[in-house]
Amino acid sequence: MLAPEARGGKPVAIVAISVTPIGTGSPSVGEYVADALRVIERSGLRYRLNAMHTEIEGELEQVLDLVPAIHRACFARGAKRVSTVIKIDDRRDAPSSLEAKVRSVEERLRRP
Repeated sequence: MLAPEARGGKPVAIVAISVTPIGTGSPSVGEYVADALRVIERSGLRYRLNAMHTEIEGELEQVLDLVPAIHRACFARGAKRVSTVIKIDDRRDAPSSLEAKVRSVEERLRRP
């Protein structure tokens, strides 16, 4: 399969984002996570929720544009502070997807 640029498409980045609302008055943050996911869902980008972060797949600029909206959602729910950790895999030499990265490692695990 050709890289996205070779197919005439835009490069796809995979971004792991973990947003922690602080000053909420409770150790539970599930409602904040749900609000953040609503922001991501409205974007139309592919994503996968994990126990510790959310992975988003899309053009890097599109994904990064979500961060301020996610922060606004957390503040609107009542957070006094928001801490965010972002990890970016912006590969340009080959196509990439959430599933392909996992499949690649799983295939290596099956090798003798």
